[in-house]
Amino acid sequence: MPKCWREIVLKSGRLAESEERGFTLVEIVVTIAILGLSLPPLLNAFTSGARGQALAENRTTALYLLKYKMGEVEAEGFPEVRTEEGEFDGNDQYTWSITVSDIESEELEGLRRITVSVFWQYRQKEKSMSLQALVSDRQIQQQQNQGNPENSNG
Repeated sequence: MPKCWREIVLKSGRLAESEERGFTLVEIVVTIAILGLSLPPLLNAFTSGARGQALAENRTTALYLLKYKMGEVEAEGFPEVRTEEGEFDGNDQYTWSITVSDIESEELEGLRRITVSVFWQYRQKEKSMSLQALVSDRQIQQQQNQGNPENSNG
């Protein structure tokens, strides 16, 4: 083999050796340190997001159930004074309570407050959502309007 070829082979061999060099221990330690410092906050962000999504889903479900139960009570017209509690059919994760109470007022007669609450468990804590509405006895209003000609539209 000519001498010039040997020089080319040696030079190319040395180049190949330097290109195939691996990672140093310092590079590996620095990489592990960077991963160790950045992964916990990232994992915490993912778990916080998942918890927030679960709570939002629970609140949305509770809101729908709350509106449903309030609609049932309002459909009664002028509901009787009472306090009730129960579970929703097919969903034992959520419970409800209804309180219908008279409102004492000198200006208005036949006024009642309806309070509907929905309860559920989230991370070993009880969460709740409530809705209130006021209803009046239309029969009393009609009687007052008939007895007082100033309030009639005729």
